[in-house]
Amino acid sequence: MVKHPPLAPKPAPKDRPKLSFTEPDLVMLLADPEVRLLMRADNVDETELRIMLKNVSVQLRKELPKDRLGPGYRVPAPELRKYRPGVGIILVNQRGDVFIARRNDVPGEAWQMPQGGIEPNETLEHAAYRELKEEIGTDNAEILAESNGWFFYELPEGLAKKAWGGRWKGQRQKWFVMRFRGEDRDINLATDHPEFDAWRWATVGELEALAVSFKKKLYVALLGEFAPLLGKAPR
Repeated sequence: MVKHPPLAPKPAPKDRPKLSFTEPDLVMLLADPEVRLLMRADNVDETELRIMLKNVSVQLRKELPKDRLGPGYRVPAPELRKYRPGVGIILVNQRGDVFIARRNDVPGEAWQMPQGGIEPNETLEHAAYRELKEEIGTDNAEILAESNGWFFYELPEGLAKKAWGGRWKGQRQKWFVMRFRGEDRDINLATDHPEFDAWRWATVGELEALAVSFKKKLYVALLGEFAPLLGKAPR
């Protein structure tokens, strides 16, 4: 095996643009020991590589549909602060039906699955179980799967200002599929801070039709990711 001597850092030309690109995925990639070894073996300049990847990333963002949802959706780092970090739960019973409840603070038939924000120093799993307990009165469930990435959605402007005082434009969520291990009588919407006034078990095929309008695409994207587990792919 040929050993390559350590490469001295190349001086950056004066006209080389200053980098401010700190995408988490790129940082993790360049920190990987095997990637560093390959870069050294092929005499790859890290600064030039960062510039190239940044240009590719910018171009891809221009080409992505604005309403794309799911792990493939990329939001520029400065924009992430406008999306409230949270979790969502696809709670299924033994028959494979999904728990869905009607919000008590939105006019009309606004149905949704349990979801909520992540508290400081809280793991995603803990947040999911806490939200279940706070919203439906029980956390008697087991995690079956976690989404590969974050799902984004935006609230209508007027609703966002009312819900969060204008702090966030929408949410970015990690979603979990969880199996309910209790009985229907364990579910109690009369929690300390009730968010729902009715609930039911729905088939996977009903979710899109029941969802509030601005979450329909989100639910279709979720069904696409978890189709092997839920048994139904989006149309």
